[in-house]
Amino acid sequence: MSYKDFLKLERFPTTWCPGCGIGLVMKAVAELFEELGFSREDTIVVSGIGCSGRAAGYFSLDTAHGLHGRALPLAEGIKRANRKLNVVVISGDGDLTGIGGNHLLHSSRRNIDLTVICINNETYGMTGGQMAPTTKKGIKTLTSPLGNEDEPINIQGIITAHTNHFYARCTIFHLDHMKNSIRKAIQHKGFSFVDTICDCITNYGKRQGFKTAYEMLMSYKDSYKINSTGERLADNEIGIVTNKEPEQEIKDGNQQD
Repeated sequence: MSYKDFLKLERFPTTWCPGCGIGLVMKAVAELFEELGFSREDTIVVSGIGCSGRAAGYFSLDTAHGLHGRALPLAEGIKRANRKLNVVVISGDGDLTGIGGNHLLHSSRRNIDLTVICINNETYGMTGGQMAPTTKKGIKTLTSPLGNEDEPINIQGIITAHTNHFYARCTIFHLDHMKNSIRKAIQHKGFSFVDTICDCITNYGKRQGFKTAYEMLMSYKDSYKINSTGERLADNEIGIVTNKEPEQEIKDGNQQD
């Protein structure tokens, strides 16, 4: 199968704004489905509400579009019902860490074997650009016109607090790194979370002074550096933090394939 067979190309172009990076993530996931030997019969994509959640509708396989904040319990139920399925969640930071934050705590604690790809644009993009749990301190949004007074949620801390964990942070600028992070997350046996920094030029970037999506994309090149040590990531670093050795992850991934 080609990666295009995993996509409903007849529904293109997508509804996302020009310059939005969600499509880059969706294409990378479809390519990985092909490269890892997945089929449309053994794979399912789950999402919640939001711009990112619409990705599920563009995959040509079984998908589930859940209620706002409920993507994780829906995905966990699917995996528990049929553990042979490859279950991948694609949803936004507001859906996964805000409204669905309590489910993130317990799905990661239970360590069920599913992969979560969080499209993290640091705002509620679909509903106008309100402040989200991931919005950085001092940032002005629709609901924080004087600047966010609070620290953003520590997703890395939540995921890595458990003995068995897999946390990756990547950006849509670093495409090869992003794809490799998602690949290793899918191969990981247990709960894996890929925190994907993605632009929202329409309802977030322009408020921060970016004139174009390209300008915002290039800011990721300057702002984020790759940390390959496997140790805890600083705020300006991308990389993978897991309690498993890389060789063991690959071995487990091959067994799964």
